[in-house]
Amino acid sequence: MKTFFLCFVPLFVAVDAVGGLPLFVSLMEGIERLRQRRIVVQSVLTAGTTAVAFVLVGGPALRWIGISVTDFTIAGGVLLFAISLRDLLSVDKSRLQVDPATVGAVPIGVPLITGPAVLTTCILLVDHHGRVLTLLAALANVFVAGAVFWFAEPISRRLGSPGTKTLSKMGSLLLAAIGVMMVRRGVVQLIAEAGK
Repeated sequence: MKTFFLCFVPLFVAVDAVGGLPLFVSLMEGIERLRQRRIVVQSVLTAGTTAVAFVLVGGPALRWIGISVTDFTIAGGVLLFAISLRDLLSVDKSRLQVDPATVGAVPIGVPLITGPAVLTTCILLVDHHGRVLTLLAALANVFVAGAVFWFAEPISRRLGSPGTKTLSKMGSLLLAAIGVMMVRRGVVQLIAEAGK
């Protein structure tokens, strides 16, 4: 259970479903409730399929092109730090122009739910905790994000704009710390490999 929690938390922060609420709500403006439900289902299916595919073939694909886990750890840490820094410094997540027929797949499923931060975190978690736990944690987070978007209106009303933004910034700060930790681990591993 503890190991699952260690997989779940970084992915929960990377998904940042609460932080994506304002964008989701703005994308749903003018769309009837039943259609919104279908869009949420489409987004969960798209995000889940993308996460599963990346967990299963992402690592072997990287090794095939000659990228080691240490390389990816350092690059992934830098990427997560950059993503979190952008979110920390941005005032608001801008509205996107989308096609109503595919909005559930893009941009909600990918990259709003399963974006670069989630894919990077999945690769690193597979190396440390294995595919099964990483898959379970990734799918659990996709469904959590789906539930958050399913109940977007009441959650937004309860938290209010300040509450949503505060939670999002706190999550971004935690993601930045995780990114720094990954870079530190990668550098230590790189030094250890060089000393062999």
